[in-house]
Amino acid sequence: MVITKSEPFTNKEIEKLKELFEVYIKTVIDVSKKICSAGCDRHYESEKILLDRGSRQEDLWGGGIDLETKAVDCNSMINIRPTINNSNEVIDKKIREEFERLSKFFFKNIYEQK
Repeated sequence: MVITKSEPFTNKEIEKLKELFEVYIKTVIDVSKKICSAGCDRHYESEKILLDRGSRQEDLWGGGIDLETKAVDCNSMINIRPTINNSNEVIDKKIREEFERLSKFFFKNIYEQK
Protein backbone atom coordinates (compact mmCIF):
# COMPACT_ATOMS: atom_id res chain seq x y z
CA MET A 1 0.00 0.00 0.00
CA VAL A 2 1.31 3.43 -0.92
CA ILE A 3 0.48 6.40 1.27
CA THR A 4 1.41 9.95 0.27
CA LYS A 5 1.20 12.83 2.72
CA SER A 6 2.86 15.87 4.22
CA GLU A 7 2.30 14.92 7.86
CA PRO A 8 3.96 12.17 9.92
CA PHE A 9 2.65 8.66 9.39
CA THR A 10 0.50 7.24 12.18
CA ASN A 11 1.32 3.89 13.77
CA LYS A 12 -1.63 2.39 11.89
CA GLU A 13 -0.31 3.75 8.58
CA ILE A 14 3.19 2.44 9.35
CA GLU A 15 1.73 -1.03 9.87
CA LYS A 16 0.14 -0.82 6.41
CA LEU A 17 3.33 0.55 4.84
CA LYS A 18 5.45 -2.34 6.08
CA GLU A 19 3.15 -5.00 4.63
CA LEU A 20 5.28 -5.33 1.48
CA PHE A 21 8.77 -5.80 2.98
CA GLU A 22 8.00 -6.18 6.75
CA VAL A 23 11.15 -4.47 8.06
CA TYR A 24 11.82 -1.91 5.33
CA ILE A 25 9.73 0.88 3.84
CA LYS A 26 10.69 2.45 0.52
CA THR A 27 10.16 6.19 0.33
CA VAL A 28 10.30 9.03 -2.16
CA ILE A 29 10.42 12.50 -0.68
CA ASP A 30 9.86 15.86 -2.32
CA VAL A 31 12.46 17.79 -0.34
CA SER A 32 11.05 21.13 -1.50
CA LYS A 33 7.34 20.59 -0.81
CA LYS A 34 8.06 18.25 2.13
CA ILE A 35 5.80 15.44 0.94
CA CYS A 36 6.54 11.74 1.38
CA SER A 37 5.17 8.89 -0.70
CA ALA A 38 5.93 5.59 1.03
CA GLY A 39 5.20 1.89 0.79
CA CYS A 40 5.91 1.37 -2.90
CA ASP A 41 7.38 -1.80 -4.40
CA ARG A 42 9.56 0.26 -6.76
CA HIS A 43 10.57 3.87 -6.16
CA TYR A 44 9.34 4.98 -9.57
CA GLU A 45 5.77 4.23 -8.44
CA SER A 46 5.92 6.83 -5.67
CA GLU A 47 7.90 9.15 -7.93
CA LYS A 48 5.03 9.08 -10.45
CA ILE A 49 2.46 9.83 -7.74
CA LEU A 50 4.42 12.91 -6.67
CA LEU A 51 5.04 14.07 -10.25
CA ASP A 52 1.31 13.73 -10.95
CA ARG A 53 0.67 15.96 -7.93
CA GLY A 54 2.92 18.70 -9.27
CA SER A 55 6.33 17.88 -7.80
CA ARG A 56 9.41 18.71 -9.82
CA GLN A 57 11.76 15.88 -10.76
CA GLU A 58 14.79 17.65 -9.30
CA ASP A 59 13.11 17.76 -5.86
CA LEU A 60 12.36 14.02 -5.67
CA TRP A 61 14.77 11.64 -3.97
CA GLY A 62 14.36 7.98 -3.12
CA GLY A 63 15.47 5.82 -0.26
CA GLY A 64 13.95 4.06 2.67
CA ILE A 65 13.93 3.26 6.33
CA ASP A 66 14.98 0.03 8.02
CA LEU A 67 12.48 -0.53 10.80
CA GLU A 68 14.78 -2.82 12.82
CA THR A 69 17.87 -0.59 12.88
CA LYS A 70 16.02 2.70 12.31
CA ALA A 71 18.61 3.52 9.66
CA VAL A 72 17.64 5.83 6.81
CA ASP A 73 19.20 5.18 3.43
CA CYS A 74 19.29 7.39 0.36
CA ASN A 75 19.64 4.66 -2.24
CA SER A 76 17.42 4.41 -5.31
CA MET A 77 17.72 4.18 -9.05
CA ILE A 78 15.56 7.32 -9.35
CA ASN A 79 18.42 9.26 -7.73
CA ILE A 80 20.62 8.83 -10.80
CA ARG A 81 20.69 12.16 -12.62
CA PRO A 82 23.68 12.45 -14.97
CA THR A 83 24.01 16.23 -14.62
CA ILE A 84 23.69 16.49 -10.82
CA ASN A 85 23.88 13.03 -9.19
CA ASN A 86 25.71 10.24 -11.01
CA SER A 87 24.97 7.62 -8.37
CA ASN A 88 21.99 5.79 -6.92
CA GLU A 89 23.10 7.28 -3.58
CA VAL A 90 22.32 10.94 -2.91
CA ILE A 91 25.72 12.61 -3.20
CA ASP A 92 24.88 16.23 -2.34
CA LYS A 93 25.38 16.59 1.41
CA LYS A 94 22.60 19.18 1.89
CA ILE A 95 20.03 17.14 -0.04
CA ARG A 96 21.05 13.97 1.80
CA GLU A 97 20.75 15.67 5.21
CA GLU A 98 17.33 17.08 4.29
CA PHE A 99 16.15 13.66 3.06
CA GLU A 100 17.29 12.06 6.32
CA ARG A 101 15.72 14.83 8.43
CA LEU A 102 12.41 14.55 6.60
CA SER A 103 12.47 10.75 6.82
CA LYS A 104 12.79 11.02 10.60
CA PHE A 105 9.96 13.59 10.64
CA PHE A 106 7.59 11.39 8.61
CA PHE A 107 8.45 8.31 10.69
CA LYS A 108 8.79 10.08 14.02
CA ASN A 109 6.66 7.44 15.74
CA ILE A 110 9.41 4.90 15.07
CA TYR A 111 12.06 7.11 16.63
CA GLU A 112 9.93 7.97 19.64
CA GLN A 113 9.41 4.30 20.57
CA LYS A 114 11.32 3.13 23.60
